[in-house]
Amino acid sequence: MQTIASTNFISTTWGMNSGKSNLLWPAQLTVNSAYRIESVSNATNFANSVGATRADWQASCAILASKVVSQEQQNTPEKTGDHITAVNGHKTLEIVPIDNLPKPLTIADLSPAPMHGSTLRVAYQGVPGAYSEAAAGKAYPNCDAIPCDQFEIAFQAVELWIADRAVLPVENSLGGSIHRNYDLLLRHKLHIVGEVQLPVHHCLLALPGVRKEYLTRVISHPQALSQCENTLTKLGLTVAREAVDDTAGAAEFIATNNLRDTAAIASARAADLYGLQILANGIQDDSSNVTRFVMLAREPIIPRTDRPFKTSIVFAHDKGMSVLFKVLSAFAFRNISLTKIESRPHRNQPIRVVDGENSGMAKHFEYLFFVDFEASMADVRAQNALAEVQEFTSFLRVLGSYPIDMTPWSPSRGA
Repeated sequence: MQTIASTNFISTTWGMNSGKSNLLWPAQLTVNSAYRIESVSNATNFANSVGATRADWQASCAILASKVVSQEQQNTPEKTGDHITAVNGHKTLEIVPIDNLPKPLTIADLSPAPMHGSTLRVAYQGVPGAYSEAAAGKAYPNCDAIPCDQFEIAFQAVELWIADRAVLPVENSLGGSIHRNYDLLLRHKLHIVGEVQLPVHHCLLALPGVRKEYLTRVISHPQALSQCENTLTKLGLTVAREAVDDTAGAAEFIATNNLRDTAAIASARAADLYGLQILANGIQDDSSNVTRFVMLAREPIIPRTDRPFKTSIVFAHDKGMSVLFKVLSAFAFRNISLTKIESRPHRNQPIRVVDGENSGMAKHFEYLFFVDFEASMADVRAQNALAEVQEFTSFLRVLGSYPIDMTPWSPSRGA
């Protein structure tokens, strides 16, 4: 019988044990683990792996911090004078933090050495009251939830040992995939160790005493605005809709700036935290509104077969999309169900140029494919399927093999 063992080494990635793969390396120096198929006797080494020395860790922190700063400078948002006016095409609002709430991590917080403690520290994107905070609490009850102002910072917090885990959204049942996090999963070397599905219950929040007819605008995250568009119209609100970075941040902005003509779409917890009243409850257009989050860690977990598992992979091929059918057949032949297929542009090779029979040179987009399938890496079927997939692909990486969220689900009825 075969099982999954682990080796630790510097600047590597998950994948099948083959020298032919053209692996994609990130700029950061990290210590990671890789699955390979070995005998049962070697499996015990999985939990006893040793990381880098403290000197190496400090050096990698310095390198990583300098690279992140340089990346931030290259992606400077639009500015008017000293004021940022737009990020990714969305208007931004200057959010003033409330003193008694945790301050979100920024890039400047990633350099200090971590403070170790007994409580599990879980990073999430947003401010207190965000749905991501609720997902972190559901995934890890009684954890120390650490707010971060960007998805990127949450990844970095775990890599630099400031946090033990990160809980980040990857898809919503109405809004679809959160593409930014799929790109970051490939760029960073964290491993998916679990998933959690959170019903989303949107509320319309405003300052105490404000009535709906006083409102001139509604602010929230772009997906929250789109998920409540029909309900806002049914409420008779002819207001401007403005996008901000997150739902709870919109509630915080209204509270700290005493805006009596503005409402936010956020959670009921955000209303409690920032002293707002709920003008309308459950305003999402569809009650079956669920967001799926993944839990990320520096090291993978040991796959098992005694409970339902899911495995996430990403692959590419240097000869285009014709390989996709062969890859899917490798799973279909073994009766392995696929639960997700997501394609993202191949950033290192965005365009493939080929000879066209009639028009000369033809240009095609190159893609990476993210696939989730229902099987554990400890399952021989999954091992054989991935061994076959690697024969067709130029790049293959296992993002994680982890338990499926089996929590009973019911439509959102309040939170």
